[in-house]
Amino acid sequence: QVQLVESGGDLVQPGESLKLSCAASRNTFKFSSMGWYRQAPDKQRELVASIAFDDATTNYADSVKGRFTVSGDYAESTVFLQMNSLKPEDTAVYYCNAIGSISRKEYWGQGTRVTVST
Repeated sequence: QVQLVESGGDLVQPGESLKLSCAASRNTFKFSSMGWYRQAPDKQRELVASIAFDDATTNYADSVKGRFTVSGDYAESTVFLQMNSLKPEDTAVYYCNAIGSISRKEYWGQGTRVTVST
């Protein structure tokens, strides 16, 4: 079994930056894609950004395009989310997500909280 461990969540002010990190508990376990979802209070979980490792294709929610950048390392089974120009509406619990490269099984992290507030 493998677990996804997130880090980097924090309380920041509007306009500031933050970088989230996610790593698999076993980097010998490979994923075909990794990404980030978020869930704000009283809202559904939504895709923020993802990266497919076969062709490095990235996908972003419209609300974060131009502000957030997803990156990852297939060999290390890690994914990162650089968040710039943060807004109060970015406040949410951010979850790391990954798809097993062979099993196609979906994995989730426990979540890391990001709060953007004055």
